[in-house]
Amino acid sequence: MHVIIAGGSGFIGSALTRYLTKRGIPVTILTRSRKPDTRLVFYARWDGKTADGWGELVDSASAIVNLAGDNIGEGRWTVEKKKRILDSRLQAGQAVMHALNQAKNLPRVLIQASAVGYYGNIVAQPGKIVDESTPKGTGFLSDVAAQWEESTALAEDLGIRRAIIRTGVVLGRQGGALKEILPFFQAFIGGPFGNGHQGFPWIHLRDEIRAIAFLMENENARGPFNLTSPDTVDMNRFAQVLGQVLHRPSLFRVPGFALRAILGEKATEMLLHGNNAFPQKLLDAGFDFSSPQLQEALHDIVS
Repeated sequence: MHVIIAGGSGFIGSALTRYLTKRGIPVTILTRSRKPDTRLVFYARWDGKTADGWGELVDSASAIVNLAGDNIGEGRWTVEKKKRILDSRLQAGQAVMHALNQAKNLPRVLIQASAVGYYGNIVAQPGKIVDESTPKGTGFLSDVAAQWEESTALAEDLGIRRAIIRTGVVLGRQGGALKEILPFFQAFIGGPFGNGHQGFPWIHLRDEIRAIAFLMENENARGPFNLTSPDTVDMNRFAQVLGQVLHRPSLFRVPGFALRAILGEKATEMLLHGNNAFPQKLLDAGFDFSSPQLQEALHDIVS
């Protein structure tokens, strides 16, 4: 088995690489900056847009994982930033398709990244559960997710099994949202964003990686899968549990108007609105979460 990962140097990609190589599976990471190869980790230079320099590696790959895309949480959403967010995802998808169309031997599976932002922001019904049968929502992130998924849809016409991972908020100590939130709680100034009723679809990093590996190996896994915990919570509940785990208060609510003033549209879509994406298809497929409950997961991460 040989796995190619686009976006393999990011928070999720790095953890996936560690998981696979610990099991003796060689990984090739597509990267803009070439690094020295190791026994099981190889690096192939790419420009994020084409298959130049790495496309021939597809002939020996059993799986491709496409996680590549500009970091949506970094910086304010200017017109230029929003264009980078979308273009980086579409170009990565086009590069994967170019490589597949040129390959002599096709991989068995393509794991295509997406996000629970696909469902949009459920404002009118904050407690409503959404699953993979829920139609696309509205908003910038919803549009990006839909186009991101579509960027590799033609792989299915080539006979490649494709699983789409609609990921929620991935919780881990070394990156993602929790790395940004923890210092405020540790300084006794943590609390919810806005009114706190917005859904907070989360997943432990370990389960995110295990789910990706599960979908790679499960020959019946096709289409979209929500990579979120079955323990659906809102922002108020998340802040309360995190405070309990850290033995800190969660009283310092950050007003929505302040976040909008600082972050603009990004605050609305990423912090003040949300949904309760439920992993129905993942559970139906037989996936067993290692940390399904929020309190247990946060204890595991921050202890």
